[in-house]
Amino acid sequence: MKKYLLDMKVTENMHLHPQYCLLKLTNDAPLPDIYPGQFVEVRVDGSPTTFLRRPISVNYVNRATNELWLLIQLIGDGTRRMSEYKSGETVNIMLPLGNGFTMPEADDHQTNVLLVGGGVGTAPLLYMGYCLKEKGITPSFLLGARSAADLMQLDEFKQLGEVYITTEDGSLGEIGYVTNHSILKNTRFDKIYTCGPKPMMQAVSRYAGSENIWCEVSLENTMACGIGACLCCVEKTQKGNVCVCTEGPVFNINQLTWQN
Repeated sequence: MKKYLLDMKVTENMHLHPQYCLLKLTNDAPLPDIYPGQFVEVRVDGSPTTFLRRPISVNYVNRATNELWLLIQLIGDGTRRMSEYKSGETVNIMLPLGNGFTMPEADDHQTNVLLVGGGVGTAPLLYMGYCLKEKGITPSFLLGARSAADLMQLDEFKQLGEVYITTEDGSLGEIGYVTNHSILKNTRFDKIYTCGPKPMMQAVSRYAGSENIWCEVSLENTMACGIGACLCCVEKTQKGNVCVCTEGPVFNINQLTWQN
């Protein structure tokens, strides 16, 4: 898939939480095809300690406004600098990168799909939910966080399907982790897509495997270059070690060694 280096302009930078911002970017020409589960690499200018691009999941692509949305967790100098971008500033983006989620077939309208996200791992699930909805499939979302304050974009998710929530402190939804939610005991799903902290995805993978449910995970390994050159993001699979940035970030759970 062709990759582009684009100088994109910031249209809005929304601070959703002390640790999260939603960066919206546009381009003069129409955006190239971008699929849910893919990511971009952002060049961070103005940060003397940030030398490499930062990998960010595609949160949403708004074709009507020609906007790319990036939900960014502020965890270091690079992402904190990105949270300071102002409307009108130019940001250099490499996109689209990696392989996205496998979309259900066109005749799978009755497929019961669950999208499971934790923390900033909910980001790619918004665009996935939107693309499923366009195909006539209404997904369910199972979102987990430490507290109610840490759940992002709930209104947007609720426009796409039923939303189920767990929080570790019980401040919203059911208390505990996503794999403890009662929806997993009460409803049979045909497909599960998940992104979030690795222990969460491994738990979801074990659940899906035990129930013989088709499942894909989006790994969040450190992807410094995005093109398979730096080898920072290597993951062990059934066929040996691979670069997540080029072979993933999305993998079927049967490709990984987690079930072993």
